[in-house]
Amino acid sequence: MPFRRMGRPGLVGMAARTAVVAGTATAVSGSVQRHQQEKAQGQYEQQQYEAQQQQAQIDAAAQQAVAQQQAAAAAAAPPPAAPAAGGVDIVAELQKLGALKDQGILTDAEFAAAKAKLLG
Repeated sequence: MPFRRMGRPGLVGMAARTAVVAGTATAVSGSVQRHQQEKAQGQYEQQQYEAQQQQAQIDAAAQQAVAQQQAAAAAAAPPPAAPAAGGVDIVAELQKLGALKDQGILTDAEFAAAKAKLLG
């Protein structure tokens, strides 16, 4: 009959027990690490989603502000002066007359007469 030892396990038994404990520890550690990675990934994705939503709100506000500025500029801008019936640009002609008056070529009376002729 083989001799059976009671008490502490032998070398092979100790190695087997160590392998089981180490394997279990590795499996648990891997599971915990995988869970932590999944949790971190979920948090990252949530932050990215919130950042996208915030950026979309900023973009929408910027587009609305630009649209309001364009509308205000269109409302505030005077309509362009239409050329007179003869195809003469009255504003340009008045500027020319003003420049001639400033240079001393036209007197005040001549300027007033030429202006009245253009406008009338």
